Amino acid sequence: MKRGTVVRPVLESALLRGNPLGDPADRITPVYLPPSYEEQPGRRYPLILAITGFMGNGRMHLNESFLDDSLDARLDRLIDSGAMGEAIVVMVDAMTRYGGSQFVDSSATGPYGRYVIEEVIPWADATFRTIPHRDARGIFGKSSGGYGSIRLAMDHPDVLGAFACHSGDMAFEYCYLTEWPKTLRYLWHNDLTPKQFLDTFRERLDRGEGYFSTLNDLAMASCYSPDPGSDLGFDLPFDLETGEVIDEVWQRWLAHDPVRIIDERVEALRSQRLVFIDCGKKDEWFLDVGARWAVSKIHSLGIDVVHEEFDAGHMSIPYRYDRSLPLLTKALLPPEG
Repeated sequence: MKRGTVVRPVLESALLRGNPLGDPADRITPVYLPPSYEEQPGRRYPLILAITGFMGNGRMHLNESFLDDSLDARLDRLIDSGAMGEAIVVMVDAMTRYGGSQFVDSSATGPYGRYVIEEVIPWADATFRTIPHRDARGIFGKSSGGYGSIRLAMDHPDVLGAFACHSGDMAFEYCYLTEWPKTLRYLWHNDLTPKQFLDTFRERLDRGEGYFSTLNDLAMASCYSPDPGSDLGFDLPFDLETGEVIDEVWQRWLAHDPVRIIDERVEALRSQRLVFIDCGKKDEWFLDVGARWAVSKIHSLGIDVVHEEFDAGHMSIPYRYDRSLPLLTKALLPPEG
């Protein structure tokens, strides 16, 4: 089997420098170069961005597992078998101190949407032999990475021409709102304020269900409802004393919900060379419901979408990339040269 090469350059970001959380501006950004890259120095390749879920960074794609392939091994296997065309794959790091950025711009975390579009992609085009055209660029990810894939593709159709959203966050009333009581109970029963939790969560050993719900809810608030005038830098969508939903803040969250954005991005979706949305039938955050909702709206607009459900939950599903990656390379412009 011919294998590709993984390089691990550091992307030095001007946009992330001085970000509100003090997170690193310079990010190790692994890049997979396909098997023929060194042998054919005149050849150019489509570019695919790989983005991660909550608490993930680009390097995590390279983790070896007893039960599953790392991303580079998966790419080698798919390309060698002929299932997938060759492509350059950039593994983006958009991690924050709170666990994730949702790949959106926020005054509470930093301009992570612009970072991907205005820095990562131009850097990849300047550094590697990509085909610098939106029809030769795709993006994929799972969970928060699935959310980022559909959002970035809908928001920047001039830059990205295809996407695969695996178990992406959508239909927020199903995937987020039902978690808020767990966060409230965790804060109440541990006598914590959100700030105290954020200051100590790395040292805390009680990492049960309420712990992760709290971390996730606070991180999502930092992305969806930033507020420079707040002590936290963001507003919470529920009252900390009573649990009552604060509708004004909740509406700000919903403005980021893909199922609500679709109607505003009709032409962006219509321009995509691949719209791929899948989710497990047993997803613990009911993201299969959100996927069906989104797909129904996309279909109603007369836009083709590949929608698949499979017999699994939210975790341990990178094997689904065996399905999306071949479709992405088929949809994008083929290698040149």
